[in-house]
Amino acid sequence: MLHNYLKIALRNLAKHKANTAINIAGLAIGMACCLLIVLYVADELSYDQHWSNGERVYRMALERRYPGRSTKYAVIPPSYAQSVKKEIPEIEQTTRVFSFGNNNDPVLFKIDGRTVEERGVQGVDSTFFQVFQVPFLRGQAERALTRPNTVVLTQSTAARLFGSANPVGKVLEIVQGPKLEVTGICADPVHNTHFTFNFLVSARGPEPEQPNHIGFSAYTYLLLKPNTSPETVEAKLPAVVEKYAAGEVERTFGVSYRDYIKAGNGYFYFLQPLRSIHLDSHLEVEQQANGSRSLVSIFSIIAAFVLLIACINFMNLSTARSSERAREVGIRKSLGSTTNQLAAQFLTESVLLSLFSLIVALVLVVTLLAPFNTLAGKALTLLSLVRWQTLPLLFGGAIAVGLLAGSYPAGVLSAFEPIKVLKGKFSSTRQGHLLRNGLVVFQFAISVLLIVSTIVVFSQLAFIQQKELGFTKESVLKLKGAGFLDKNTEAFKQEITKLAGVASVGGTSSAPGEEGFFGITFRKNGENETITGKGCVVDEQYLQTLRMSMLAGRPFTRQFDDSLSVILNEEAARQIGLTDPVGKQITSPDNFSTRGGPPVTYTIVGVVQNFHFGSLHERISPLFILNDRLFRRVDNELAVRIQADAPASVVSQIERVWKQYLPDQPFHYSYLDADWSALYKSEQVAQRIFGVFALLAIFIACMGLLGLAMYVIRLRTKEIGIRKTLGASIPGLVALLSKDFLKLVLMAIIIASPVAWYAMDRWLQDFAYRIDIEWWVFVVAGFLAIGIAVLTVSFQSIKAALMNPIKSLRSE
Repeated sequence: MLHNYLKIALRNLAKHKANTAINIAGLAIGMACCLLIVLYVADELSYDQHWSNGERVYRMALERRYPGRSTKYAVIPPSYAQSVKKEIPEIEQTTRVFSFGNNNDPVLFKIDGRTVEERGVQGVDSTFFQVFQVPFLRGQAERALTRPNTVVLTQSTAARLFGSANPVGKVLEIVQGPKLEVTGICADPVHNTHFTFNFLVSARGPEPEQPNHIGFSAYTYLLLKPNTSPETVEAKLPAVVEKYAAGEVERTFGVSYRDYIKAGNGYFYFLQPLRSIHLDSHLEVEQQANGSRSLVSIFSIIAAFVLLIACINFMNLSTARSSERAREVGIRKSLGSTTNQLAAQFLTESVLLSLFSLIVALVLVVTLLAPFNTLAGKALTLLSLVRWQTLPLLFGGAIAVGLLAGSYPAGVLSAFEPIKVLKGKFSSTRQGHLLRNGLVVFQFAISVLLIVSTIVVFSQLAFIQQKELGFTKESVLKLKGAGFLDKNTEAFKQEITKLAGVASVGGTSSAPGEEGFFGITFRKNGENETITGKGCVVDEQYLQTLRMSMLAGRPFTRQFDDSLSVILNEEAARQIGLTDPVGKQITSPDNFSTRGGPPVTYTIVGVVQNFHFGSLHERISPLFILNDRLFRRVDNELAVRIQADAPASVVSQIERVWKQYLPDQPFHYSYLDADWSALYKSEQVAQRIFGVFALLAIFIACMGLLGLAMYVIRLRTKEIGIRKTLGASIPGLVALLSKDFLKLVLMAIIIASPVAWYAMDRWLQDFAYRIDIEWWVFVVAGFLAIGIAVLTVSFQSIKAALMNPIKSLRSE
């Protein structure tokens, strides 16, 4: 029986080549889109799933509350790892991770007389391998990092630096840092983890650690005992905070802990499951850029919609052709075929077509995987999809799609009454027309939804790029690693200032858009109420180099000793409550010269116009700008404003001077505007994917509309011939044949518009600075959908209208 089903199915598919091609193309494109997004989603969901005890590992994070606002941090004070282990019995083990500089910054090593640059250097506790069970290849995991100045290398790093030789016992030296003894080799970490490493350096130094429960520097992980609820541990954290932080708060801020809390300050710790950090954690100072669960959900919905549109095409075209197959059903029923046998026949055709589509889809995935990786910023491979474990799922999924797409047509066709159809009394039911029209409306509603989403995402990104930031980001080079210049910093800046094409040079601790802005607290003299904001360090030329505007007072200048001067942004001046701040003094408990030293008093010399030093996801917060005289004139980073007409020449000249001062230090630079744009990487990915899949959804929907138009026009061939004989014009016939389809598209626009507005309004809430969704977005989306539908239908309509009416009537 199955053999007969297959033979008849193949004959029918071959007989109706146009419909078969439309169905296979639509289903194949839908499946290919779905498979590509499945690869993306599976990769995102796989982060940190490989750790054997991952379900018991949590990262301890902090919500730091200030009067009137709060900020959440991924880093916390380093002493809590020991304090919570001591106070909370449900915690089995703790470990900390410390980043060298900014996360994943390059570090210079000297090895056997040569200098190499490496990334992925992390400082960790000796308990790291108890919490993260990385396979060990050489050495002993439990003892490898118990001594200070020791390091464990990953397998690929050891091979890269030492070849086939055993590196255990050899010494690496960090340039301007300690010498490290290699005590072990571990397996390479997998790519899908929220932090990566190539070097694990012992965090234990030669001096005893000073208690620190208020300064943030450590990523702290807790391994809970089996069957322990994280809520149980979280409930005990406030008592630990008060016990260990109260004294440090009183010494640092000069107020009692309870008064400090009453003023609106506070430290509120919470636990993040290890396996959800990548998708759900978007805190300050993350170890690396995380993904987005909402983006994963959106892409999954898009994949389902595109596949559903393809299935709808199949259902629509199959039911539309029901009148053509009615006589076949009548004859087969009169010869003894049962309803179930006929349904099985039609389902076999549907499943066979779906399997053909899967094969075409896999070819498309192989062809499109590289462009999709570029689009999504991934390095996906087909191996994770085409394996013996997943092949049954693939073909099972194709069969399920075939059964889903063919279930309704099979039910409709197999239910025909043989006497009626053999007498020629068959006609499509009103319910059938309504269903087909409803499916077309659904397809185009999804298409309009994707078009609106694409326009809104594009408009928001354009707004971000064009918004006045309070500084000029174009034509500014950022020179990384300037801290290695040390006492030669000023001489280097003077040298490159003389170069042709260099307009100005300024030094800073952190540029706008970076994580290096530190927390700092101030209070007005004579008052106990404090304000905590962000801080950065700049030299006398930095604000001018970025072309920031002073609203009052002056920038730092070499004419004065500004080592104890401070510049406020507008928000800091407002929150600290000074209407005329220039010349006033404010005091900070944060002593950068001596840890734990007395508070330091600064004089306000200027107020700078608010500028965005973080992304537009966040509102501008108070900023306090200190002078680099306080830090021995050493700047972590230099900003060089260059003339835009010859950037390559200027960069090569700057590199030449760099090599004169730092011959062993690699020259790294980037452009400020490019780095600023990279802050919105996930939004750019969303924009590209929305755009591409909107086009594909429209294309698939148009294929279904084309097939439906072909069928309707074929049914109305006789009517068209009669109308032409009676004098109907070609434009009139085209309008007659097109208007019914345009009504469906207009209905889709009306249905999709409020849904699209709601979805995009929710997405825009992630931005502190956002566009308003204008009415014209829906007009543009509507006209695009109508225009595409008209082009699709009018081709067939014009072809039918141009036919010779005598031929049309004779063929009938």
